[in-house]
Amino acid sequence: MQLRSVNTFWNTTVREAEDSTLWRQEDYWATPLESLGRQAGDCEDFVIGKYFSLLYLGVPADKLRFIYVSATLNGPSGRKTIAHMVLGYYSKPDADPLVLDNLNTEILPGSKRRDLKPVFSFNAQGIYVPGKANASADRLGRWSTLLTRMREQGLPV
Repeated sequence: MQLRSVNTFWNTTVREAEDSTLWRQEDYWATPLESLGRQAGDCEDFVIGKYFSLLYLGVPADKLRFIYVSATLNGPSGRKTIAHMVLGYYSKPDADPLVLDNLNTEILPGSKRRDLKPVFSFNAQGIYVPGKANASADRLGRWSTLLTRMREQGLPV
């Protein structure tokens, strides 16, 4: 299955690294070429790489969404909650998405990921906030900047 292959590729090829270390910026959305070139990225970079890989393989854009979540992690110093991003694959617009994640490499339905609490999601078609009207994805400045840099790098968007 394409989802599994793409998820495994990105999770094994790219290592987790903070934007402040990699890019000397607090929040930088790297293009797939930039992430592969450095073999490193943060959660957004994993999602960007997976999203565009699946698009290039023919998965329709309306089936994929970037999902901002609040993630609960269990570590040696106890539980902590972090802002995180995952990729959701929706078989139908209102379906329980399959979650592609760099923290938990098993692809599971969102309802099985009790460690994740969705905040909002988006794709090229718009921004989706539970209980609110959809808004244009153009409002996401980092998304627009990312697409511009991808075009400059010769990548189809």
